Amino acid sequence: MKKRTTSASLPGADHKSFWFRFSRQLDLQLMVIPAMGLILIFSYLPMYGVLMAFQDYDIFQGFLHSPWVGLKHFKMFFEAPEFWTVMRNTFVISALRLLIGFPAPILLALILNEISHLRFKRIIQTVSYLPHFLSWVIVSGFVASMLATDNGSINMLLQKLHLVNEPVNFLSIPEYFWAILIGTGVWKEIGFSAIVYLAAIAGINPEIYEAASIDGASRLKKIWYITLPGITGVITIFMILAVGDILSAGFEDILLLAKNPVLQDVSDVIDTYVYRVGIRNSLFSYAAAVGLFKSVISVVLLTAANMMARKLGRSLW
Repeated sequence: MKKRTTSASLPGADHKSFWFRFSRQLDLQLMVIPAMGLILIFSYLPMYGVLMAFQDYDIFQGFLHSPWVGLKHFKMFFEAPEFWTVMRNTFVISALRLLIGFPAPILLALILNEISHLRFKRIIQTVSYLPHFLSWVIVSGFVASMLATDNGSINMLLQKLHLVNEPVNFLSIPEYFWAILIGTGVWKEIGFSAIVYLAAIAGINPEIYEAASIDGASRLKKIWYITLPGITGVITIFMILAVGDILSAGFEDILLLAKNPVLQDVSDVIDTYVYRVGIRNSLFSYAAAVGLFKSVISVVLLTAANMMARKLGRSLW
């Protein structure tokens, strides 16, 4: 019997099928190309600058002719007197963001999903995600005005309630800074982040809720046994990304809220340290080394989080 020859067994069939699929999806491919171009230009091409971390970079000599110094700048960072303070602040602030800021939008999404009054629900959504579109310059100014000792609304309220006798300069007391920073971040991003979880909740089959109602399940049981399991995949993905980004404790918010030098011991994180010591002092190689150290640790944490998620059956790759 003659063996049947298929198109898949012909030489070059995969090549032809690729271009065939590409032509069939030409409109989608054209939409993706600009995004890929931006990633290439702003994410991959600048990686060439990582060479500075292993050089005494001279702007006039360039990458090819600057002297190589190996791990000199990494050793300088590890031996710097600020190293442990910077690492402590970075991990503590990131952990607080993860423990408080991560579940906050999930909780808000669950609450909004239970609101049956559509108009009230839309008002809450609008009010909650509007702060996301404000720059940190505006938000920091708003927070500074509220916490001001001179006619600040928070101090006025505390004095009216007889909780304090004199105005408190909150942005000059290190013990209050982490709470102010995390609270401001949650207020700014909680509404916008909740949109993703609301979209995931909307994808759950409503017939499951109807069946649960017939069986007599309460609202809390529906949330626990239907809603949360239904959005577990989305939560897992965002958790993996949050763990991988744990060393990015913030830059703009900390830089603008911690203007007082008294707060440096509790506000100096890796990003602000790179800006303060590396960029402002033109220590480009040192700044590159610290930034590379942060990136390597982030990749390790991201990979570890993804491996743990894979054991649960949900991972990014």
